[in-house]
Order: sequence, then C-alpha cells, then structure tokens
Amino acid sequence: MNVIVTLLIVWIVTSISLLLISKLPIGVEIDTPKKAFISAAVLGIVTAIVRPILRLIFAVPNFLTFDLLSGIFTFMIAVVCFSVAAWLVEGFRLRFGIWSAVLGAFALTIINSLIYKILGV
Repeated sequence: MNVIVTLLIVWIVTSISLLLISKLPIGVEIDTPKKAFISAAVLGIVTAIVRPILRLIFAVPNFLTFDLLSGIFTFMIAVVCFSVAAWLVEGFRLRFGIWSAVLGAFALTIINSLIYKILGV
C-alpha cells in the first residue's frame, strides 16, 4: 500500500477513535470533529518525535530487566505522547490529568485495533 494512503488511513482511524473515546466517561474531552482530526495529526507527530527519545531513555531499564518490562515502557511512552498531544491542542483536554491520559491511551490502543481488524488492515 502507498505510504500516503497508509498515513491517511491511520490519521482517519485515529481521529474516529479519539471521537469515540471522548464519548466515554474517562475524562478525555474533544470539542469538535475538526479538533479530533487536529489532535490525531498532532498525536502522530508527537509520537514520531518523542517515541525514539523515550525508547533511548528506557533502553537501559529494558536491558537490565531482559526486556521483560518492554510492554510497560511502551505503554508509558504512549501515555506521555497522549498527554503531550492534549497539552498542545486547544480543545483536547484531559479532565482527570494523568488518569485520563492512561485510560485514553489504553482506549485508543483497543479501539484502533478493533477498527483495523474490521478494515482488515
């Protein structure tokens, strides 16, 4: 599949997921569908920039634990990226702070996975 088409699919799926998450009672608030599309784009950019830096920081603990905690570290990186995106986008709020970020990142992972499964991607 073309890289641009793949990026567009990821962007649309993440936007829809964010809109769905904003309807759950977990404290993730997004004002409009337009803000969801902006938030998804910012989340993608933040993830592309922050993830390699945090993976480097977590490399030593990963090595020391023989990679047993890599899933936890990966999830922590997702929570940080979700939080930073909410901080950067006006109209994307985390009502309960870090707890909304944790629940939002978890919900985003689950909902994105379900949508990709339905789409067969």
